[in-house]
Amino acid sequence: MGVLENFINIVREEFNKTTASVDKKSLTAAAAMIIEAKKHNNRLHITGIGKPSHAATYAASLFSSTGTPAYYLHGTEAVHGSCGQLVGGDIVICITNSGETDELKATATAVRNNGCKIIAVTGKPNSWIGKYADICLPASVSHEGGVLNRAPRASIIAEIFVLQCLSILLQEDACLTPDEYIKSHPGGMLGQLRDKENQ
Repeated sequence: MGVLENFINIVREEFNKTTASVDKKSLTAAAAMIIEAKKHNNRLHITGIGKPSHAATYAASLFSSTGTPAYYLHGTEAVHGSCGQLVGGDIVICITNSGETDELKATATAVRNNGCKIIAVTGKPNSWIGKYADICLPASVSHEGGVLNRAPRASIIAEIFVLQCLSILLQEDACLTPDEYIKSHPGGMLGQLRDKENQ
């Protein structure tokens, strides 16, 4: 149980640091960039390599369900034809802890060459992607929580939290009503109006 308690304590500490150091200015700028792109019928795409790719699919689903249509861009297939889903003026969010992953560098370069803007969500703002992006959203942790301090754990939590913060700003701008929300959630409990929402 000692290793579990150690993990819980590390993640609690890292998450507290993440919430305390949220870059609100950069988040506001990122939201404004996406909102402006939407006005011109441009789209939002989200990508990552390895574990962050799973965070990207979650984020695309979250944004889509809260008023900002978003699409998952495969991190490696992007340079093998999937950049065809991009249109000049679109925005791509790149998720990476190190900011130095070679595959993501290639994808980000292809994204930029296709006329798109880049928002980086990274644990290393001074990394290659942090500097290459139009806007950088820090999601830094000092320890992943595992025995080897390698497998992404705390960093994934930090990245998802930052993306959730961005989703809150975008949902507010979308002025999503309960009725509109239910249109994209017709199934399950989320697809039902609550008592106070019926009024």
